[in-house]
Amino acid sequence: MRKLIAANWKMNKGSEDAVQLVNELKELVKGNHNCDILICPPFTALHSVHEKIKNSNILLGAQNMHYEASGAFTGDISASMIKAAGCSYVILGHSERREFFHEDDMLINKKVHSALKSGLNPILCVGEMLEQREKGWTQQILEKQLSNGLHGISQEQMNKITIAYEPVWAISRGNANVKSATPEDAKKSHDFIRHVISDMLGHDIADSVRILYGGSMKPENAKELLSMPNIEGGLVGNASLDAKSFAEIVEAVR
Repeated sequence: MRKLIAANWKMNKGSEDAVQLVNELKELVKGNHNCDILICPPFTALHSVHEKIKNSNILLGAQNMHYEASGAFTGDISASMIKAAGCSYVILGHSERREFFHEDDMLINKKVHSALKSGLNPILCVGEMLEQREKGWTQQILEKQLSNGLHGISQEQMNKITIAYEPVWAISRGNANVKSATPEDAKKSHDFIRHVISDMLGHDIADSVRILYGGSMKPENAKELLSMPNIEGGLVGNASLDAKSFAEIVEAVR
């Protein structure tokens, strides 16, 4: 399965800084055809970044969206708006949206359906908090988030969806002291995610779903993580804010 390395810039990089970063990145990865490369800047930088990556090997995505097509939703943005800005992907259900903005599975499911209806490829994020992991609830949390987040999704639609496993306890958010999950930890959860999807939509569909690891992937651990079975890429946060670091993660795909 072709791997995907996705950059989530979060609330970083205004338009000028975003263009500078993407120009550096383009040069570093221009000869790489081993994987799909995706960057997800803030909304305000989508258009300017899109103009710079046209005809390159870099894809564009957004970090979130509203489930309605339009309306009185001050401060929000719709699927059609981000698609018009050049996006082909959108991140949904990120742990920070769940934790800080109290987005629940049902809301995220609405967004998944809306994204698909608009022709976008959703990246559905799932993962457990530290307290949940310590209580032994990891599989219970993953199964709940997957079954609710993918409610009403057909086998055909599932072909456009990517899953990102985010062990929230392993996300650094800029804290260098936070360690990622071990490759074995990550593989165990990725295996379980594929098992849940198999139960929901069938073995063939589960085998074809791309599952990314999203817990502090960086140049130092990327090769080992990406070599594990059932880890088909990464959703990279802090390390994606430096062109050289992100390019090194891309280069780890062989």
